[in-house]
Amino acid sequence: MRLALYQPDIPQNLGAAIRLAACLGVALDVIEPCGFPLTDTALKRAALDYGDKALLSRHASLAAFRAAPEREGGRLVLVETDGAARFQDFAFSTGDTLILGRESAGSPGELYAAAQASVRVPMLAGLRSLNVVVAGAVVLTEAMRQTGAWEKLD
Repeated sequence: MRLALYQPDIPQNLGAAIRLAACLGVALDVIEPCGFPLTDTALKRAALDYGDKALLSRHASLAAFRAAPEREGGRLVLVETDGAARFQDFAFSTGDTLILGRESAGSPGELYAAAQASVRVPMLAGLRSLNVVVAGAVVLTEAMRQTGAWEKLD
């Protein structure tokens, strides 16, 4: 199981994703360019003391991310407010990568085209969206439950 951020805009969200990935033992992919300078110093600041505990990979583009060897064989599952399936009704697999769009602009057409599936977190009518990392954490929790990943922690 992997988590991917597509061109993140907010350093604090990247930091939250790094912490989430580190604590749950999930690999994290960051697809650049980011909406902020992603220098080693900025990355260290965003990750706090979790950076060295996270399995973090940076990719220069969506094409580079898709071509990465660690992505072989797994599905790309887009987490989006208009996802085709409710996340709790979707059958996750251990090789899946959950990909999250940009905070400011959502997911562009190239993400929809690249994804083999899309899921959404149901919300009360009239509300727009959750924080992108919160949505990722909600879906990741269910994906880990379905694939038995929780049993590997603790």
